[in-house]
Amino acid sequence: MDFFINADTTYIFYFYFNDEALFKYVTLGASEKGKIMAVKDSIKPYGEKQIAFDKRYLEMALIWARNSYCIRRQVGALIVKGKMIISDGYNGTPSGFENVCEDENNITKPYVLHAEANAITKVAKSNNSSEDSTLYVTTSPCMECAKLIIQSGIKRVVYCNRYRITDGLNLLKRAGIELVYIDPENNIYEQE
Repeated sequence: MDFFINADTTYIFYFYFNDEALFKYVTLGASEKGKIMAVKDSIKPYGEKQIAFDKRYLEMALIWARNSYCIRRQVGALIVKGKMIISDGYNGTPSGFENVCEDENNITKPYVLHAEANAITKVAKSNNSSEDSTLYVTTSPCMECAKLIIQSGIKRVVYCNRYRITDGLNLLKRAGIELVYIDPENNIYEQE
């Protein structure tokens, strides 16, 4: 969705604190247009082709999920900033551990890292910043990963499989993170 700022236009920005809506009236002059458009463009840099690129990056995350040694669920994640992949991850054990995610009863071991956590910690170890980036992940984030997403400055999350527990998605919505659900098999693209 494009927007334009005319001279001396007043906007209302909503912020949430402890479930209470706070708002602030802001009058923006024409000189602010470039600043606001630059922020928007860094989050969705492909313009009208954004949907197609969201689908392609999600396909790449699905391929990346195949690197996981987990049997019960293989999840892949990519962090994209501007037009560049700055990090990737898949669910699995920490570095140096055996590549076995489930115990003898097929229960996921408690120290297995989620794909989102792996991608976020990987970018944290680099010289990159995930501020104003998009996370592409094959399964909707859990509560713990949602907290990491918020704290890392990621502004969009694009995913294709809805996990049965939705508390992570609810937290991301509350934090103002843009959520996009894609079902590639049924050609569904939903902004939540």
